[in-house]
Amino acid sequence: MNNDTPKALDIVQAGLAGRRRKEQRFRWYGRIAIFIAIAFLALLVASILARGISAFQQTYIALDVYLDPHEVAPPTPEHLAKVDFEGMLKQSLRRFFPEVKNRRQKRVLYRLVSSGAGYELRDWVLQHPEQIGNAVTVWLVAGADVDLYVKGKVDRTVPENQRRLKDYQIDWIQQLQHQGRLDLRFNRIFFLSGDSREPEQAGILVAFKGSLYMMLVTLVLSFPLGVAAAIYLEEFAPKNNFWVDMIEININNLAAVPSIVFGLLGLAVFLGFFGLPRSTPLVGGLTLTLMTLPTVIIASRAALKAVPPSIREAALGIGASRTQTVFHHVLPLAMPGMLTGAIIGMARALGETAPLLMIGMVAFIVDPPQGLLDPATALPVQIYLWADNPERGFVERTSAAIIVLLIFLGLMNLAAVLLRRRLERRW
Repeated sequence: MNNDTPKALDIVQAGLAGRRRKEQRFRWYGRIAIFIAIAFLALLVASILARGISAFQQTYIALDVYLDPHEVAPPTPEHLAKVDFEGMLKQSLRRFFPEVKNRRQKRVLYRLVSSGAGYELRDWVLQHPEQIGNAVTVWLVAGADVDLYVKGKVDRTVPENQRRLKDYQIDWIQQLQHQGRLDLRFNRIFFLSGDSREPEQAGILVAFKGSLYMMLVTLVLSFPLGVAAAIYLEEFAPKNNFWVDMIEININNLAAVPSIVFGLLGLAVFLGFFGLPRSTPLVGGLTLTLMTLPTVIIASRAALKAVPPSIREAALGIGASRTQTVFHHVLPLAMPGMLTGAIIGMARALGETAPLLMIGMVAFIVDPPQGLLDPATALPVQIYLWADNPERGFVERTSAAIIVLLIFLGLMNLAAVLLRRRLERRW
């Protein structure tokens, strides 16, 4: 007996040591997995920032323009709409580069400024009518090729036939730089303009407002409907009922359905059957509501289940009705989890592209929407459109739009965390 006892202790101690080593290895596996995930995430974010951070700046060019009172006056919007401001800018460029005589090179010279610079000059004159009759220096948006060169994205060591800018164009840009006529400034156009064929004039305002309107529609519809459905299924629906079980199974299945299926449903129901206008935030919000609703219901039911049964029993014990118990005691305690689930579901809806493509929100739209029934697009769709554009200037704007979308998503998830902490109650 005495001889067996030490052997048994040795076996137990060896087993404990083996389990400890396995536990330590498992912990290290977890740490390594977390490190790899963080490293890939950091690599992704760094790649997006490296490509898109430069889009938040735009190159401006200073041109000397004579505002001839015989052409410009009177400075009213109706009259200025007929003035050839683009011709004034061409004259300014020809005066600055008098050696350019070739017609083909002149066309290239005019592209040093943006195609929308004439409208910028018109707006400047409207704001400074006292300058009419003077030669003024006006800072205007430079062309996309100039912008890329100033930002260091054009390598002159590359053979001339393999880059967009010719050597004589680079010489022009360098002359402007030496005279201080080129400057990098905050790119307000990116945030205050709609889509454009020219990258230096393209902005995200239409897509941003469209996404906001769609999220408003989605929140107003999906949260009340999802919470109401969850309350009924969890608190009032009969248990072990065939129809209730079928509804629960279908809700779980709908949460895993590909998003493009909801786009087809929105196309058939809201556009085909109800005849709602295409490319509007209302239809987009309704379609995203269908997609978000299962997620909200599942999250809300989980929040209701997390409330201890003792809360219900105590309320019923002091004479509260079933409805009073649910709405006065259970629902306030489950609300933080419900809000968290709703915001996370909306964050998923914000990043969806496929269902919006199916309902026509891929249209080229310049003017920002003023309501739910005005044509609009969304940030993910705008990113998709720009990513498909061969112009190099759209590459950085695609990454910049992704940065804005990630910030938007991050703020929504941060709001979910803060709401949960603020409303959370302990029992």
